[in-house]
Amino acid sequence: MNSIYNHQKSNKNNREIQLGENKLTKQLNQNILLDYLYSFINNLNMSSSIWVLYLAYRGMSLLEIGMLEGIFHIASMLFEVPSGSLADLFGRKKTMIAGRVCMAISCIVMLFSRTFPMFALGFVLHAWSYNFNSGAEEALVYDSLKYNGREDEYPSINGKINFSIELAQGIATVAGGILAEHSYTLCYAVCFFIALLSFLPVVGMKETPLEEESIRIKRWSELFRGFFSHFIQCGRILREEKKIRKVIIIYASIFTVYSVLLFYSQQYFYGLGMNKIQISTIMLFVGLASCIGALISNKIFEMLGNKVVKLAIIIFAVSLMVFGQKNIIASATFLIISGFFQAMLYPIQSDTLNRMIPSAQRATIISVNSMAFSVFMVLLFPIAGAVADVSSLENLFLGLGIVILGILPFVFRSAGGIEITEKE
Repeated sequence: MNSIYNHQKSNKNNREIQLGENKLTKQLNQNILLDYLYSFINNLNMSSSIWVLYLAYRGMSLLEIGMLEGIFHIASMLFEVPSGSLADLFGRKKTMIAGRVCMAISCIVMLFSRTFPMFALGFVLHAWSYNFNSGAEEALVYDSLKYNGREDEYPSINGKINFSIELAQGIATVAGGILAEHSYTLCYAVCFFIALLSFLPVVGMKETPLEEESIRIKRWSELFRGFFSHFIQCGRILREEKKIRKVIIIYASIFTVYSVLLFYSQQYFYGLGMNKIQISTIMLFVGLASCIGALISNKIFEMLGNKVVKLAIIIFAVSLMVFGQKNIIASATFLIISGFFQAMLYPIQSDTLNRMIPSAQRATIISVNSMAFSVFMVLLFPIAGAVADVSSLENLFLGLGIVILGILPFVFRSAGGIEITEKE
């Protein structure tokens, strides 16, 4: 009788385990759908196309605007890796929720700020919202797929995520320009509402199991010991894996160049006599090109491979030089082309990097990647603002384009023959 009872109990336990595994599989698959929605809502940032104009409206000079952007990236740089470790040690979902809190508060601060220190506080909070989200979201998506044996689908899924991001940014660009034409206050009030709305899909997500579940922190008393051990492991990976370091550095420099081009193009077009709605319309077309780039990035990479990265850098450099000619049509055209290439590169870099990273350190090393971008932005943005104040935006763009074309051969010579894009 005992053996029969034990057998029945064992079968019941097995069924419960199987049901539990099926439920977890379904929940992790649902994470992907929820992230499509979350990425869309989270990137409906109505201030994205007008924040430079807003700061200028509040009396900030181009140098001060560059300094504020620098502060944003200094804050991001200092907190990026710790936030990634928090995601690995405490859970990716929890850190994403913390990021939404920072974003909502940042919108309020920006809405009521009138002085440089207060704007700086708003930028710091905004940076933290990105920090809490950057490594955590990507790690949550990739490990949800990996747990279910679907990691080969990541490039395609990441392309769709980037499509939802670019689509949201395109809509937000036009909507933000229209709102700002009537009222900057209304624009930032809508940003606050959207920040609150972005909580909903995150709350519905399921935390991913780790291969080494024991590393997840259960008590605050374990914090410093867990951080120390985690940083040592991540440092060892970065020290030993030359290819990871190279992927991080080269892509960070590419995205920094595009960011300078995109952000200062707002003031550039405004200086040529365009209004906020016209500028937002150009940004809409940039967003549409980015949507296409994100969707077809995998196919383009299969055709061109590593040449895609070199081609993108050349396109960015030429675009900068065209901006120096004060030709609205040519400048808008090359900005749209640049948007296509930068969106195409994000899924390629993300897939390349994630294939090299262990799950337990994924959020932290992805955060190192984001930190590298912040370092480049901290170095370049204030300098760019100062040059534009002393000379002009046209001279800034022209000079930067010439410099990039000049150093391009040295960048790829230093790559040492190791591919910076990869497919298995």
